[in-house]
Amino acid sequence: MSILDDIVRDTRGELARRRAARPRAALERACRGLAAPRDFEGALRPAPGRVALIAEVKRASPSRGVLAADVDPAALARTYAAAGAAAISVLTDATYFHGSLDDLAAVRAAVGVPLLRKDFTLDEYQLWESRAAGADAVLLIVSILAPALLRDLLAAAKGLGLAALVECHTAAELAAALAAGSRVVGLNNRDLGTFETRIETTLELAPLIPPGPIVVSESGFFTAADVRRVAAAGVRAVLVGEGLVRAPDVAAKVRELTLRP
Repeated sequence: MSILDDIVRDTRGELARRRAARPRAALERACRGLAAPRDFEGALRPAPGRVALIAEVKRASPSRGVLAADVDPAALARTYAAAGAAAISVLTDATYFHGSLDDLAAVRAAVGVPLLRKDFTLDEYQLWESRAAGADAVLLIVSILAPALLRDLLAAAKGLGLAALVECHTAAELAAALAAGSRVVGLNNRDLGTFETRIETTLELAPLIPPGPIVVSESGFFTAADVRRVAAAGVRAVLVGEGLVRAPDVAAKVRELTLRP
């Protein structure tokens, strides 16, 4: 089994426990009266010559171990937003990434930019969790979702006012994302089976995307030169985690990765 198989198995078990502790009806009540979600899609349309940055609050990963054990999610998010991040991604998986929904709620209270809940979404219940915790968008990973379930989750997310970043790593996964009508397509440079990362994945897949969807290149960005490689292929948004949380000067790295002079 791959690391991804392990994550999906454990996510299903954790999801069952959370559903038992907090039924969907309770989440629906918590969502009543919430302000409308922020415009995640609009935030990913940068000014000419710039690249929109989704800056990630990330404590750890299966491939890199602990990245920032003592990170303060709210303080980090405020730094991201003040430096010009277009949106913020918050990892909420506890077992493999040391995150939580509490991290998401803390970031929501700290900043006004759109928030992406980064997790392994398998069930509509998680969409309600995301909305209740303050997310404006959710991650849907094509490789772990059957085509019918991907379509259903896209429709359910839209019904809740949530955007969806639909993540692909291969041409076949990209075709499935486009067939489902995805409006924001993520090209993950990291192979979730091996956790190896290569920016060439985006360079190979981006030409296959027709005009219309917003394209986000994910993972593997540490310098402006890395970002310029995908920008030259027409990509106008990137998602960065490790390259930011390990940067000596986070604000300066945000400015660098958005290609600001």
